[in-house]
Amino acid sequence: MDNGNKLPVRKRNRLKDYDYSANGAYFITICTKDRKNIFWDKEQPDFVGEDIILPPENVQLSPHGKIAEEAIKAIPKYYQHIELLQYVIMPNHIHMILFIPYDSGRMISSPTSILTVVGQMKRYVSKKAGTAIWQRSFHDHIIRDKNDYEKIAKYIYENPIKWQYDCFYTEE
Repeated sequence: MDNGNKLPVRKRNRLKDYDYSANGAYFITICTKDRKNIFWDKEQPDFVGEDIILPPENVQLSPHGKIAEEAIKAIPKYYQHIELLQYVIMPNHIHMILFIPYDSGRMISSPTSILTVVGQMKRYVSKKAGTAIWQRSFHDHIIRDKNDYEKIAKYIYENPIKWQYDCFYTEE
C-alpha cells in the first residue's frame, strides 16, 4: 500500500506532559525482540521472579535471563531514589514495579526518570549479552492507587502460572 512515501505514525507510548521522575509507582513491561523466548532455561517450568513474601524456589534462568535478573536487582543500587517493589522474568518479557518514594510528605529529589532507568537497564543487558535482545521501547502504567497496585502485583505474581494464557505467549 502506497502512502505517499510517508513513514507510519507511531502511537505515543508515554502519557503526554507527564513527569516520569515524579514520585509514585510504575508498572513496567519490556518484551524481547521478536518476542523470542530467551530468558527461561528451555526445561524451566517453574516460577521465575521475586515476591516480597514468597521468594521463588528452583529458579532456572537462561544465561540471558540471569543477565536480566542481575540488571533488575541492580536498579536500587545504582538509583538509590528508586525502589524495586516486585518483578518477574518470563520467557520473552519482564514485568517490574518501580517506586519513587515520598520522604516525610515531600517528594525525594529524583533527577533520573523511570524512562532513563529502564533505558539504561535495557542497554546494560544487551551489551552484556552481546546482542540487542529488546524490542523498541516498553510499556508503562502509572499505578494510581492501592487497588491498582494490588491488581498489578497479583498479575505479576500469577503470570508464570498462567503463562500459556498470556498475551505474550509464544511456543518455540
